[in-house]
Amino acid sequence: MKKVLIFGVGGFVGSYLAAEFKKNGYDVYGSDRIGIQDSPDMDGTFVADLSDSDRVKSIVASVRPTHIVNLAAISNVGLSWKIPRTTVEVNVSGALNILEAVRDNDLDTKVLLIGSSEEYDITDKPMDENTKLNASNPYGISKVMLEQFSAVYRDYYGMKVYHVRAFNHTGVGQSDNFVIPSWCKQAAEISCSGKPGTMRVGNLEVSRDFSNVKDVVRAYRMIIESENCKEIYNVGNGESVPLRKLLEYITSLSDQPITIETDPKLVRPVENPVIWCDHSKITRDLGWEPEYNIFDTAKELFDYYVEIENNRK
Repeated sequence: MKKVLIFGVGGFVGSYLAAEFKKNGYDVYGSDRIGIQDSPDMDGTFVADLSDSDRVKSIVASVRPTHIVNLAAISNVGLSWKIPRTTVEVNVSGALNILEAVRDNDLDTKVLLIGSSEEYDITDKPMDENTKLNASNPYGISKVMLEQFSAVYRDYYGMKVYHVRAFNHTGVGQSDNFVIPSWCKQAAEISCSGKPGTMRVGNLEVSRDFSNVKDVVRAYRMIIESENCKEIYNVGNGESVPLRKLLEYITSLSDQPITIETDPKLVRPVENPVIWCDHSKITRDLGWEPEYNIFDTAKELFDYYVEIENNRK
């Protein structure tokens, strides 16, 4: 019986990943540091903080999963600048507690740890898996550390530790602290207000590769089901879209005129001008390809926030 244990299941990606595994024949167990709502996709849930190594070890011993995915992380680059120490503690030390729990319980479990495009050096070209690693922010640095520890546990302990470099992804349910939900929420609120309004944005002079979360969780499942844990894969849409172009599309969805205002608080100290995924390796090796584009995803988010606003009336 295939059993997956998802740490950080209460976050944005968790419910999508649980549904992806459930529809592919897994028993699905989830853990989060706060209570988790009942879900038909979950066979069992646990409350745990990854900093509590004994609790993590107990959960792993109880479930004895064939697969583990760790989604628990501080994943906001802007926030990582404000709390760099906590970012490393959560993103690295928490993951190490999972690996130690598997090792201490003497399990042959496949473990997937989530890295990021923020691990890569700054470049205006598509990033493939051979692009130089040179993270330029606390979040990216924590993910490079995590990747190095993944290799240690594979090479020295013979564990099946997978590492993926995920590019930006979004969808319904993501916090509006992230750029696309923030813009779609602001535009929907203005549209439903019946009068012109102002949107607050950050740096528009950058381009980003955005995926739909449903594409990303499908890739995660395919990667952890593969046999060679030493292969590292990029997961991204394969198109780098200027944020200014994306903002123009989102504002065009509004029934009301929108003025744009740059908020200095939303501008990061250091920012890669272009982030662009080359996903040819995972497409070639595992047959994964994205099924959604960012404009359709943004429309789905905008409609979601419009529905929320209409329900309030």
